[in-house]
Amino acid sequence: MLKTISITQIYVPDQDAALDFYVGKLGFEVQTDMDFGPMRFLTVALPTDPGHAVLLEKPGAPAMSEETAAQVLELVSKGAAGGHLFFTCDDAYRTHTELKERGVEITEEPVDQPYGIDFGLRDPFGNHVRIAQMKEA
Repeated sequence: MLKTISITQIYVPDQDAALDFYVGKLGFEVQTDMDFGPMRFLTVALPTDPGHAVLLEKPGAPAMSEETAAQVLELVSKGAAGGHLFFTCDDAYRTHTELKERGVEITEEPVDQPYGIDFGLRDPFGNHVRIAQMKEA
Protein backbone atom coordinates (compact mmCIF):
# COMPACT_ATOMS: atom_id res chain seq x y z
CA MET A 1 0.00 0.00 0.00
CA LEU A 2 1.21 3.53 -0.74
CA LYS A 3 2.59 5.30 2.30
CA THR A 4 4.16 8.69 1.51
CA ILE A 5 5.21 10.99 -1.31
CA SER A 6 8.99 11.12 -1.36
CA ILE A 7 9.73 13.31 -4.41
CA THR A 8 7.73 15.97 -6.23
CA GLN A 9 9.06 17.22 -9.58
CA ILE A 10 9.05 20.61 -11.27
CA TYR A 11 10.75 21.71 -14.49
CA VAL A 12 13.46 24.37 -14.42
CA PRO A 13 15.56 25.59 -17.36
CA ASP A 14 18.67 26.19 -15.24
CA GLN A 15 19.40 23.95 -12.27
CA ASP A 16 22.08 26.22 -10.80
CA ALA A 17 19.70 29.20 -10.89
CA ALA A 18 17.05 26.95 -9.32
CA LEU A 19 19.48 26.20 -6.47
CA ASP A 20 20.05 29.92 -5.96
CA PHE A 21 16.29 30.42 -5.61
CA TYR A 22 15.16 27.34 -3.70
CA VAL A 23 18.21 27.08 -1.42
CA GLY A 24 19.33 30.71 -1.29
CA LYS A 25 15.96 32.42 -1.02
CA LEU A 26 13.42 29.85 0.18
CA GLY A 27 15.70 27.99 2.60
CA PHE A 28 15.78 24.50 1.11
CA GLU A 29 18.83 22.26 1.43
CA VAL A 30 20.39 20.15 -1.32
CA GLN A 31 19.46 16.53 -0.75
CA THR A 32 20.82 14.85 -3.90
CA ASP A 33 23.02 16.21 -6.67
CA MET A 34 24.13 13.39 -8.99
CA ASP A 35 25.29 13.31 -12.59
CA PHE A 36 23.59 10.46 -14.45
CA GLY A 37 25.25 11.05 -17.82
CA PRO A 38 22.56 12.72 -19.92
CA MET A 39 20.88 14.28 -16.87
CA ARG A 40 21.58 15.81 -13.49
CA PHE A 41 19.40 14.39 -10.70
CA LEU A 42 19.00 17.35 -8.34
CA THR A 43 16.69 17.31 -5.34
CA VAL A 44 16.18 19.81 -2.54
CA ALA A 45 14.17 19.52 0.66
CA LEU A 46 13.13 21.74 3.52
CA PRO A 47 15.22 21.14 6.65
CA THR A 48 11.94 20.63 8.53
CA ASP A 49 10.69 18.00 6.04
CA PRO A 50 13.63 15.96 4.67
CA GLY A 51 11.34 13.08 3.71
CA HIS A 52 9.72 15.07 0.90
CA ALA A 53 12.10 16.34 -1.77
CA VAL A 54 11.54 18.47 -4.85
CA LEU A 55 13.27 17.29 -8.02
CA LEU A 56 14.49 20.33 -9.96
CA GLU A 57 14.46 18.75 -13.39
CA LYS A 58 15.80 20.30 -16.56
CA PRO A 59 13.64 19.11 -19.48
CA GLY A 60 15.60 17.10 -22.01
CA ALA A 61 17.25 13.77 -22.64
CA PRO A 62 16.70 11.01 -21.81
CA ALA A 63 13.03 11.73 -21.01
CA MET A 64 12.25 13.94 -24.02
CA SER A 65 13.57 15.30 -27.28
CA GLU A 66 15.09 18.79 -27.62
CA GLU A 67 11.95 19.95 -29.44
CA THR A 68 9.67 18.71 -26.67
CA ALA A 69 11.97 20.17 -24.00
CA ALA A 70 11.73 23.59 -25.69
CA GLN A 71 7.93 23.34 -25.70
CA VAL A 72 7.89 22.37 -22.02
CA LEU A 73 10.15 25.30 -21.10
CA GLU A 74 7.91 27.69 -23.01
CA LEU A 75 4.88 26.45 -21.03
CA VAL A 76 6.81 26.70 -17.74
CA SER A 77 7.78 30.32 -18.47
CA LYS A 78 4.10 31.16 -19.02
CA GLY A 79 3.09 29.46 -15.77
CA ALA A 80 1.08 26.92 -17.77
CA ALA A 81 3.08 23.72 -17.25
CA GLY A 82 1.27 22.66 -14.10
CA GLY A 83 4.25 23.11 -11.79
CA HIS A 84 2.72 23.97 -8.41
CA LEU A 85 4.26 23.70 -4.97
CA PHE A 86 2.21 24.21 -1.81
CA PHE A 87 3.84 24.92 1.56
CA THR A 88 2.66 25.70 5.05
CA CYS A 89 4.17 28.10 7.56
CA ASP A 90 3.48 29.22 11.12
CA ASP A 91 3.08 32.94 10.34
CA ALA A 92 2.10 33.97 6.81
CA TYR A 93 2.74 37.67 7.34
CA ARG A 94 6.22 37.11 8.80
CA THR A 95 7.11 34.62 6.05
CA HIS A 96 5.83 37.04 3.40
CA THR A 97 8.00 39.84 4.84
CA GLU A 98 11.10 37.62 5.09
CA LEU A 99 10.75 36.43 1.49
CA LYS A 100 10.29 39.98 0.19
CA GLU A 101 13.42 41.02 2.11
CA ARG A 102 15.32 38.19 0.37
CA GLY A 103 14.23 39.56 -3.03
CA VAL A 104 11.48 37.05 -3.80
CA GLU A 105 8.88 38.51 -6.14
CA ILE A 106 5.47 38.00 -4.53
CA THR A 107 2.62 37.73 -7.05
CA GLU A 108 -0.24 37.59 -4.54
CA GLU A 109 -0.28 39.33 -1.18
CA PRO A 110 -1.48 37.47 1.95
CA VAL A 111 -5.24 36.94 2.00
CA ASP A 112 -7.42 35.60 4.79
CA GLN A 113 -9.14 32.51 3.39
CA PRO A 114 -11.60 30.11 5.07
CA TYR A 115 -8.73 27.62 5.55
CA GLY A 116 -6.11 30.16 6.70
CA ILE A 117 -3.94 32.98 5.39
CA ASP A 118 -2.10 32.38 2.14
CA PHE A 119 -0.13 34.15 -0.54
CA GLY A 120 1.46 33.27 -3.86
CA LEU A 121 4.62 33.71 -5.83
CA ARG A 122 6.27 32.30 -8.92
CA ASP A 123 9.80 31.01 -9.04
CA PRO A 124 12.15 32.69 -11.55
CA PHE A 125 11.08 30.16 -14.19
CA GLY A 126 7.28 30.42 -13.94
CA ASN A 127 6.34 27.62 -11.51
CA HIS A 128 3.63 28.57 -9.03
CA VAL A 129 4.31 28.50 -5.29
CA ARG A 130 1.66 28.97 -2.59
CA ILE A 131 2.39 29.42 1.09
CA ALA A 132 -0.31 29.12 3.73
CA GLN A 133 -0.71 29.52 7.44
CA MET A 134 -3.45 26.99 8.05
CA LYS A 135 -6.22 27.58 10.58
CA GLU A 136 -6.35 25.12 13.42
CA ALA A 137 -9.14 22.57 13.15
